[in-house]
Amino acid sequence: MFDIVLSGTESGPLYMQLYYHIRKLIENNDIQDGTKLPSIRSLIQQTAFSKTTIETAYHMLLEEGYVLSKPRSGLYVINPQPPQAANHRIEELVKQEAVQQFNGSHTPAPSIQKELIDFSLLAVDDRSFPVQAWRTALNETLLRKGSLLHQYGDPRGEYDLRLSLAHYLKTSRGVACLPEQIIIGTGISYSIHILKMLLERPSKIAYEESGIAQVGEKFAQHGFDLIPFPLQDNHFPASYLIEANLHTLYVTPSHRSSGHPLSYTIRQQMLHWAYHHDGYIIEDDYDGEFRYSGKTIPALHGLDKQGVVIYIGTFSKAFSPALRMSYTVLPLHLAEKLRNMEHMLSCPSRIDQLAMSLFIQRGHWYRHIGRMRNIYRKKNITLTRLINDHFGDHVQIEGDSAGLHVELMVKTTQSAEKLIELAYASGVRVYGSYNKEQKRKNIGNPKIYLGFGGVNAKEMQRGVELLREAWSPVWL
Repeated sequence: MFDIVLSGTESGPLYMQLYYHIRKLIENNDIQDGTKLPSIRSLIQQTAFSKTTIETAYHMLLEEGYVLSKPRSGLYVINPQPPQAANHRIEELVKQEAVQQFNGSHTPAPSIQKELIDFSLLAVDDRSFPVQAWRTALNETLLRKGSLLHQYGDPRGEYDLRLSLAHYLKTSRGVACLPEQIIIGTGISYSIHILKMLLERPSKIAYEESGIAQVGEKFAQHGFDLIPFPLQDNHFPASYLIEANLHTLYVTPSHRSSGHPLSYTIRQQMLHWAYHHDGYIIEDDYDGEFRYSGKTIPALHGLDKQGVVIYIGTFSKAFSPALRMSYTVLPLHLAEKLRNMEHMLSCPSRIDQLAMSLFIQRGHWYRHIGRMRNIYRKKNITLTRLINDHFGDHVQIEGDSAGLHVELMVKTTQSAEKLIELAYASGVRVYGSYNKEQKRKNIGNPKIYLGFGGVNAKEMQRGVELLREAWSPVWL
C-alpha cells in the first residue's frame, strides 16, 4: 500500500490525471511489482475525488495490463522491471533538476498541585502504537541482521532505510531523491546541527511572522537568529528578504499555523527568490501525512528544479517521538559536501533503523498512516465541535484541516499570556507563539494553540469545559 499525491500540475479530466499519474509511477518503477493499490475508499479520503473518477482510472489501468485484480483482495501492480532501472532514472532526474518543536509561554505552577489536562502540541495518541507489527519487525531484524550488532553502521544512516524512505517520499510526498541524499538523524536538533555545518551563511534564518516557529529554541541553541517576515496569501515578500540580507528561509508549506497550506503561487515565488538570490529553503514537513479535507498536499521539494530545498521529516508525529528518528533530504551538492564531514555525524540505533526499513517494506507503515489519519480526523472533529459548542462566537477556529493542533483566535482584549496563565491555573495547559515580538503584538484577539494528538475524548471534554470557566471573565 502507498499514498498517491498528484503534483497539481496535471491537466485534463480528473480520472485521466489519476490514471497517468499511477501509470507513470509504475513505468518508472516507483511502484514495484506486486504492490497493492490503495482501496477506492482510502483514495477518496486522500484525494477527495469521486468514486466514479477513481473507478474509471483503475479500470483503465486494469484494461491496459498495469494492474491485476485479485478477487476479494484488490488491485496489484504488474511491473517486471528490475529496481535498478528506476534508481538510474531517479538519479538522472535529480542531477538534471539539480523541535522541542512547539513552545508555549512559561507560566508559574499552580498553588495547588493538580493533574493537568495538557493540549500538548508534541504529544501523539498513546493507544495506537502498532506494538505487534513493530515487535515482529524488531524480532526479524535481530534474527536476520544479528551480526550487525557488533559493527558500527553508516554515519549517514542505514542504506536499507534510506532506500525505503526514498521510495516512500517519492510516492507519498512527491519528493524525488536518491538514498545518498538522505541523512538519518535523532531529531530536529540534529538536522539543524547538520545545516550549521553545511550552510555558508547560516547566522540568520527567516520564518513566517504569523507562524508559531515550532523549532525556534532549537535554531537559537545552534546560534541562528530567527527573523520573522510577513507573508500574505498571494504575495511572497522577496524584497524584504533581499533588503534584510537573508539567504535562508524556514517554512512549513503543507501545514502552517493557520492550517492553510502555502499556495502554488507563493511556492513558485519562494523558489524564484532562492534561485536568483543564492538562497536555501528549509522545508519542515513535520506532519505532512495528516490532512483531513481536500487532497493531500505534496511537498514543496517536488517543485524544486535547482536543488535549493532542504527537506526535513520525522517519525515522531506519525509513529512515536520515543524512537528519536528523523531524516533530512539534502540537495546533491550539499550531500556531496557532507562526505568530508562524516566523522562528525551520528545516527539512531542501527537495529531501530533496520527494523523501520523492514516495517516500511512489509507495508506496515502505510497501513499505520492510514489508521492514524482516521484516528486524528475523529479527534479533530471532536475538539472543534466541543470548542464551537462551549465558546460559540467568542473564538474563531483555524488550522483544523491538517496536523495535530488547532489555532484559536480568542475575541478578547486580553493577551495570549494572560489566557495561558488563566488556563493553567484552572488545570489546563494551552500554548502560544514562540516569537517574542508576536507575543507583544498578540494583545487583542490573541492566538492560542491546542494540540489534540495526546488527549482522549473525555480529556477534551473536561479540558474545554475548564477553559470555558477560566476564560469566561475575559469576554468583556
